Amino acid sequence: MSEVAPIKENGKALSETNKGELLQYLTFKLIDETYGINVMQIKEVLRYSEIAPVPGAPSYVLGIVNLRGNVVTVVDTRVRFSLPECTISDDTRIIIIEHDGEQVGLLVDAVQEVFYLYQNEIEQSPSVGNDEALKFIQGVYQKEEELVILLELNRMFERNEALGIEAMN
Repeated sequence: MSEVAPIKENGKALSETNKGELLQYLTFKLIDETYGINVMQIKEVLRYSEIAPVPGAPSYVLGIVNLRGNVVTVVDTRVRFSLPECTISDDTRIIIIEHDGEQVGLLVDAVQEVFYLYQNEIEQSPSVGNDEALKFIQGVYQKEEELVILLELNRMFERNEALGIEAMN
């Protein structure tokens, strides 16, 4: 007995072309909000470790860590989004991403899970919240009972949003 092959259009299954590209996101918490980052931008997730401060760095740059011989700048994501600072807990993590060939760490309250969604399921973000956080938002996704704010990390590190990484490395 032969199986029925899925209907394809330009080499893709028809259901995928209607919904767009299948994407994979990692969710994390800041205060009570859930954020998502495309996993293709993530190198690894680390437990919180001691961060060496760097004099003269922008207020949202916590400092640097040594990651297997590489110096990695760590950004306090709460401060970058103009949210109140918090104390470090057992759930605090540093998400290591790569931007323009440099590794950068994002300090977050907690990492949750990895999930899949289609490109067409991403909704435009509403024009609410503070301007600082809004410019980093790609869109939102309603995941069961929870609204996930999907971030566009490239906007966080555009030239006019300099991290000061060049000066620190």
